[in-house]
Amino acid sequence: MKRPSLYFTDEHELFRQSVRQFIATEVVPNTEAWETARRIPISIFQRMGELGFLGLPFPEAYGGSNADFWFSVVFLEELARCGMGGFTTAVSVHEYMAINHIAKAGSEYLKQTYLAPAIAGQKVAALAITEPDTGSDVSAIRTIARRTDDGYVITGAKTFISNGTYGDFVTLAVKTAPEKGTNGISLIVVDLDSPGVSRTKLNKMGWHSSDTAEIRFDEVRVPAQNLIGVEHSGFYYLMESLQLERLVAAIMAVSGAELAIDWTLTYLQEREAFGKPIGKFQAIRHKIADVATEVEVAKQFVYHTCWLFMQDEGVVKECSMAKLYTSEMQKRVIDTCLQFFGGYGYIEDYPICRAYRDARVGTIAGGTSEIMREIIAKIVIDAVAYKPAYS
Repeated sequence: MKRPSLYFTDEHELFRQSVRQFIATEVVPNTEAWETARRIPISIFQRMGELGFLGLPFPEAYGGSNADFWFSVVFLEELARCGMGGFTTAVSVHEYMAINHIAKAGSEYLKQTYLAPAIAGQKVAALAITEPDTGSDVSAIRTIARRTDDGYVITGAKTFISNGTYGDFVTLAVKTAPEKGTNGISLIVVDLDSPGVSRTKLNKMGWHSSDTAEIRFDEVRVPAQNLIGVEHSGFYYLMESLQLERLVAAIMAVSGAELAIDWTLTYLQEREAFGKPIGKFQAIRHKIADVATEVEVAKQFVYHTCWLFMQDEGVVKECSMAKLYTSEMQKRVIDTCLQFFGGYGYIEDYPICRAYRDARVGTIAGGTSEIMREIIAKIVIDAVAYKPAYS
């Protein structure tokens, strides 16, 4: 019997079935090929564009669905159940991080030139903030965009950029007024095939099916019309959009942990020791009870945060808490689950092995656990308040 939901309607659940079928038939069968190739083909983006998956939160005028956020929650939950952290990351970065800024603050030119093709899956987008020497300190970025008569000349480097190797364009954080600190950062769209752009693919522990790059910009010329929103407002755009990025990460962490438990429950019934399925041993049963409880608690908090996000409430604290708790939780849960597979959990043929590798970066990407704790502490202890930027 299906339980009633405070959040999901029948329409949401019908959409869930369509996404689940797509993942099962067009994504999961390609797992080995994409993981081995360490990239996903543009054709799968195009396919998701055809199905309307890449434009869920965006206006219909640009090919989007203008759907409520619960459709995005459904999509992200089912996306994470593909069992490939790399694929999940590539798609979520494209839709909810890289082109989100263009949708919210971009000009009509940018929306027609970049947002619409990205929603259609014709162009793949990246977001570039992190630099080799700056890490989580966005205010310390050194990539410079020097103003010219007809645009900008960009020099600098970015690293750990998802979709950076094979993507088509990047939403780039730059210093347009270095002397102004956080008040001198802007966002500019840069075509990744522009003269002066060079890309080096990074060899990662996990997320093998996604490409991650270090990108260098050597006197790259960009037209003035590629500026997103108001010049020097980029830091504040980033700070606001990071809440969505962290909420997206939390949604997928919960779903990924649930998937690991599902794999484990199946294995516990199939694997026998001392004449009975290992799922009959109390030590294992109680551990499963613990991790199942952790996941359910996390899910309900994430859903509540999603609801607050939909009400346009200030959710910096809740999104930071959700990202902190769920990324640490997913790491613990998958570690526990892998233990029950014994030696097989260490073998690449078992998806729990891949999940273990993929989950490790969850407490690092999108803001480390240490940064999340500092943000939460500032709000709870110092009463720091964060104001919306796009408006």
